[in-house]
Amino acid sequence: MTDTTTQPMPPASATKEREKSKKIGALGALFPFITPYWKLAIAAICALVGTAIISLTLPLAVRRVIDNFGSTDPGILDSYFLAAIGIAGLLAIGTGLRYALVTRLGERIVADIRKAVFNRVIGMSPSFYENIMTGEVLSRITTDTTLILSVVGSSVSIALRNLLIFIGGLVLMMLTSAKLTLMVLLIVPAVVVPIMVLGRRLRGLSRENQDWIAASSGRASEQLSAVQTVQAFTHETASRAMFSDVTEASYGAARRRITTRSAMTVIVIFLTFAGIVGVLWIGANDVRAGVMTAGALIQFVIYAVMVAGGVAALSEIIGELQRAAGATERLV
Repeated sequence: MTDTTTQPMPPASATKEREKSKKIGALGALFPFITPYWKLAIAAICALVGTAIISLTLPLAVRRVIDNFGSTDPGILDSYFLAAIGIAGLLAIGTGLRYALVTRLGERIVADIRKAVFNRVIGMSPSFYENIMTGEVLSRITTDTTLILSVVGSSVSIALRNLLIFIGGLVLMMLTSAKLTLMVLLIVPAVVVPIMVLGRRLRGLSRENQDWIAASSGRASEQLSAVQTVQAFTHETASRAMFSDVTEASYGAARRRITTRSAMTVIVIFLTFAGIVGVLWIGANDVRAGVMTAGALIQFVIYAVMVAGGVAALSEIIGELQRAAGATERLV
C-alpha cells in the first residue's frame, strides 16, 4: 500500500463535497422528483407504519402464550398461538409489500434523476469540461445516483421504521416495567456514545473512499479515451503509476473504513448484549419474587432488543443519509 505521507491528495472539489455532505437537509432537493409519484409514496408509508405496528404487537402475543402455559383450558393456549402465527403472517406480508413499494419508488426516482442530470450536463459549455474530467462526470452520474437509490429505496424506509419501533417500543417497555425501563435508559448512553464517536469517523472515511473511487474512475476514463495520444508520447508507465497511486489511496481509505466499522460493531454488540443480560438478570429475580410474570419479562426483553436494534440502525443510517445528501448537492 502507498505510504500515507506520499499518497496523492484528493481533489479540492472532493474536500468541499465532503464538507457539504454533512447537511442532511440537502435531500430536500429530491422532493420534486417524488411528488409525481405521491400515491406510491403514501402507499409505501402506510405499509411501513403498518409493519411497525405489527412488529410492536408480536411481543404482546408472545407474553400471552407464555403466561398461559399452565392454563387448564387448552383452547385458550391454542387461540394465542394461532394469534401469534396470524400476526407473523401479517408482518411477513406487510414487510414484502413495503419492500416492493419502496424499492419501486426508489428506482423510479433515480431513473428520473439520471435523465435530468444527463440532460443538464450534455448542455454545459466547453469551459465546464476543461475544468473537470469527463470520467468524473460519468462517475457522479453512476456512483452518486446509485448512492441516492440506496437511500431512497432502502435507508429512508428503514430509518422511519426503526424510529417508530424505537418510540413505540420505549413506551410499551415503560408500561410493562418502569423499573427495568429506567435501567435500560441508563445503559443507552454507554452504547450511543461510542456509536456517535466512531460513526463520525466512519462517515468521513466513507466519503473519502467514495471520492477516491470517483477519482480513480475519472483517471482511467481520461487515459483510455486518449489512449492513442498516451501511447504516442510513451506515457504508459506514468499513466500506470498515477492510476496505481489513486487506486491504492482508495484501498487505504477502504481499509481504514473497514477497521473502524469492525471496531464499532464489536463495541456496540458487546455493550448492547451485556446490558440486556444485566437487565434480564434483575428481571429474573423479580419473577422469582412474584413482582412480574415470566411472560411480562420476555415481553420486556423483546422490546428492549427491538429498541436497541432501532438505535443502532438509526446511527448507521444517519451516515448514509449524510453521504446521500452530499451526492444530491453534487448532482443538483
